[in-house]
Amino acid sequence: MSQSSSFLGRVLIIAGSDSGGGAGIQADIKAVTAMGGYAATSITAITVQNTLGVHGVHPLPLDLIEAQARAVLDDIGADAIKTGMLGSVAVVERVAAILDTSRAPVVVDPVMVAKGGAALLDNDAVQAVRSLMIPRATLLTPNALEAEALTGIAVEDLEGQRRAGAALLELGARAVLMKGGHVPGETVVDLLVTPSGETLLEGPRLETTSTHGTGCSLASAIAAGLAQGRPLEVAVAEAWAYVSEAIRRAPGLGHGHGPLDHGWPLRDAR
Repeated sequence: MSQSSSFLGRVLIIAGSDSGGGAGIQADIKAVTAMGGYAATSITAITVQNTLGVHGVHPLPLDLIEAQARAVLDDIGADAIKTGMLGSVAVVERVAAILDTSRAPVVVDPVMVAKGGAALLDNDAVQAVRSLMIPRATLLTPNALEAEALTGIAVEDLEGQRRAGAALLELGARAVLMKGGHVPGETVVDLLVTPSGETLLEGPRLETTSTHGTGCSLASAIAAGLAQGRPLEVAVAEAWAYVSEAIRRAPGLGHGHGPLDHGWPLRDAR
């Protein structure tokens, strides 16, 4: 057996780049590495970005996006695939076609808006995500705003999370992690919804501005767990604990929404 086929933990990340390093491909690579996986990438767009916001978005050609993914899949392989910023209908369609060539579990983070408010998905691409990405998702990881855009269901409390999660299962996702960071309350509740039941992950809301890239990091950390063969519930719980601690240990960089401390498990292991 070749080394590449015997190693479990290979994650192909298809997403946009964040020059500030807090979100996007950069956060994905850090999270996968911290969780013990191997990260490879297909970059969909280059963003001009820091903690203060997104100052420019430059999509890459469709053939280049596919060529990156094919180069990884045909040589290194993937035990899981994570998708993030796709940006347009054309990219969604191309990425859906790429996913159909792999049997790896897919974590779909339906990235729509950056932390500072910049749109990262065209309005007409929302329907493409709904019809093409959700049915291909082993796990879908929307926040409240993304879930509302995809389902039309208001997500303002735990019951709204349940209703939207059930609707997303009906659209074809095999499991949904309804993130609760945008849901009001002193406690943050993330709700994992599967056809067999639900799991709540909850903790106190941290008063911090260092939340840039939390969604990217969580989805990629989960993908790393799935790539290493962990059951879904275990991969989600471990990733949730990792990101929670990364928020608590955030280094306080920048003057806006700061990045997490992705590397804390590596330092603790020394």
